[in-house]
Amino acid sequence: MKPKIVFYNPQSNASGKRILPMSLLAVGAALEGKYDYAIVDGNAERDVLSALCREIENGANVLAITVMPGPQLKRAVPHSRQLKREFPNLKIVWGGYFPTQHAEAVLKDDTIDFVVRGHGEIVFLNLLDALADKMDFSQIQGLAYRDADGRIVQNKLAPIPHPEQLPPWNLARIDVPQYIRATFLGSRTLPHHSSYGCPFFCNFCAVVNMVNGRWLPQSAARVAEIARMYVARWGVNAIEFYDNNFFTHEARTAEFAERVMDLKIHWWGEARIDTLLKYSERTWQLMRDAGLKMVFMGAESGSLETLKRMDKGGTLSPDKTLEIARKMQQYDIVPEFSFVLGSPPDPEGDVQGTLEFIRRVKHVNPRSEIIMYNYTPVPLAGDLYDTAQAAGFRFPETLDEWVSDEWLNFSQRHSDAMPWLKPELKQRVRDFERVLNAYYPTSTDRRLNGAMRTLLRGASAWRYHARVYTFPLELRALQKVVHYQRPETSGF
Repeated sequence: MKPKIVFYNPQSNASGKRILPMSLLAVGAALEGKYDYAIVDGNAERDVLSALCREIENGANVLAITVMPGPQLKRAVPHSRQLKREFPNLKIVWGGYFPTQHAEAVLKDDTIDFVVRGHGEIVFLNLLDALADKMDFSQIQGLAYRDADGRIVQNKLAPIPHPEQLPPWNLARIDVPQYIRATFLGSRTLPHHSSYGCPFFCNFCAVVNMVNGRWLPQSAARVAEIARMYVARWGVNAIEFYDNNFFTHEARTAEFAERVMDLKIHWWGEARIDTLLKYSERTWQLMRDAGLKMVFMGAESGSLETLKRMDKGGTLSPDKTLEIARKMQQYDIVPEFSFVLGSPPDPEGDVQGTLEFIRRVKHVNPRSEIIMYNYTPVPLAGDLYDTAQAAGFRFPETLDEWVSDEWLNFSQRHSDAMPWLKPELKQRVRDFERVLNAYYPTSTDRRLNGAMRTLLRGASAWRYHARVYTFPLELRALQKVVHYQRPETSGF
């Protein structure tokens, strides 16, 4: 039996935002010329189950689903079960962040036959070869499965494939124009993923389990050619780089900036604060002149002690966050800072200290965008996870638990599942966020005009200056009229 594959990207957001299914394009590119495949995108299809059924009825015998925790998981579970009931001989393979971290919980459900752990290009190709030739699965690195006795087997992770050596995505497999959208970066924005991994070991980050400190990039020349193709073929004027850490290597960043200078595009990516602080003034000038508009960075906390528990404190400090905020104001590039609040063992102190620190960041650079998350553990050894377990935290063991409302909220960092994070503390953060986002309306909300921003700032000024965040009833009412939003991370 030669495998024929239908890739499925479950709907990932409630807003209907269409994001290029880059992970499936990357895995599909490795199959070109050897195995036939189609892509069904839940963000673009109105009736996704009908589309999947059509592909299966037309000969697809392997369903490969990419699964992020949250909305994708919520859809992947019932859809996998329904399709398995209708097509019992269908092989169902899950890959992505969620099954990589929780392969055992996934394979306890006999609907799913295989899990691809980590980066899937080579792993999935090897699995298809094994299925085609009826070979043993035990030697396929990165694969998890049930053996003949029903026991769950997790082979060791495969090496990360080098993206420079992988084939280009076959964009003819999808309707690219439907993914072009207006963002604060530009009126015609597309994403790209130009590197794999991250060289750091932050112990609250899901990427660490997948890459173990490795970072492998496409060359600056290749990334620039892709940007040039986007502009020439589809009139793109902005690019979001979804890399876990686009700016790891300064020389690559500088070369890319030089190569795209004439395109007059805007672009966005993720970086480490301490990495950017090592960049030369020349590189900062190149990035600015080449259209870099905003950078997402993990500031995470206003406490050096907390940063150390996150394994970020060796080279990152609150003072460096303030320093990069000043530096980026100088170059007219917007810093977008994420903060992880409420980590044990002292969530009260962590929240209070970080809220005050956010005010300092805004004082230094009012254009700073602030993204706030509740701390949620990842299954990674370290002080934070060990403390969370000691406080009674445990991950679900079945998919049915994972798709409950409580754990779906957990996946989106809004859960009450953390026993140390009390509801009143979460409410304090939400109230602060409401006041902050009114006093400093986000630049990512293209709907807000000058008059609306002035109204929001005026209505929230007394609260912000007096530090009175509780019961912001007037701001809740105002939000129904003005519809102001929290900052929106470009890449999500």
